[in-house]
Amino acid sequence: MHVNSLSDAFRFQSKLLFIGAMAFAMLTPLWAASPEQVGSEPAPVYGIRIPSGYRDWTLISVASVGAPVNDTRAKLGNDVAISAYRQDKTPFPDGTIIVRLAYKQATSQEGNEAVGREALARGLSPDAVEKLLSGSFVAGPAINIQFMVKDSRKYASTAGWGFAEFTDGKPSGEAVHNTCFACHAPAKDHDYVFTRYAR
Repeated sequence: MHVNSLSDAFRFQSKLLFIGAMAFAMLTPLWAASPEQVGSEPAPVYGIRIPSGYRDWTLISVASVGAPVNDTRAKLGNDVAISAYRQDKTPFPDGTIIVRLAYKQATSQEGNEAVGREALARGLSPDAVEKLLSGSFVAGPAINIQFMVKDSRKYASTAGWGFAEFTDGKPSGEAVHNTCFACHAPAKDHDYVFTRYAR
């Protein structure tokens, strides 16, 4: 383009900035719908990678599973998931990601000593304190992480959900991933999600 004057140059620059801003505005929702993912190997079947920053997501709930599994779980959600939970909105919208972090149950000697002292000071018997502490656990070594990702087009054959499991940053095998949707089928009435929001 030929520029004749300073005002023409300014108008040309303004048009370029406008075009750039419009392109950014149109592409931003696409980037937002596809969360940045770290360099993990994609999980089989659904092709999901570990999303970047998931450890900073909001807590949905916690759970524990007894013997023989004996784990403690934290469920986190990205902003899309948390917004849906807070509005009691199902089905969950596309872009929802829910993560389950599982840890082996461990005992904390320091914590148990502090709780035990306080319980004795409040008049509990030594037997009652021992019983109290026998059910006291903290998160120990990590077992694995699991993700549910909502994309109604990409995962149409599994009600819009993709699944992934990773141990030490590496995806579990195809056989594991082929069982995910069937496992979640009993939660069909809550869009295949077992976890409820702990308010």
